[in-house]
Amino acid sequence: MSYGYSQRLVEANQQADTESLGVVLGRRCIELGISVNQVADKLGVSRATVYNWFWGSSVPDRQRSERIAKFMQTLKKSK
Repeated sequence: MSYGYSQRLVEANQQADTESLGVVLGRRCIELGISVNQVADKLGVSRATVYNWFWGSSVPDRQRSERIAKFMQTLKKSK
């Protein structure tokens, strides 16, 4: 069951640097209501990692960035 995103996370994501692919991914997932669990499962990482990307406190490595880019392409198609 997904409870949505906290206001703190949404605000932190909005203020984070969009140079980070993780932040951009976070904005898109928040906009579409895609849960952190779904993202973590799809990308093969922990929920904590996804939260760190969304917050902008860490950035995805190159391998994960490629997977994120592919995942985001599927999100564009689903809108």
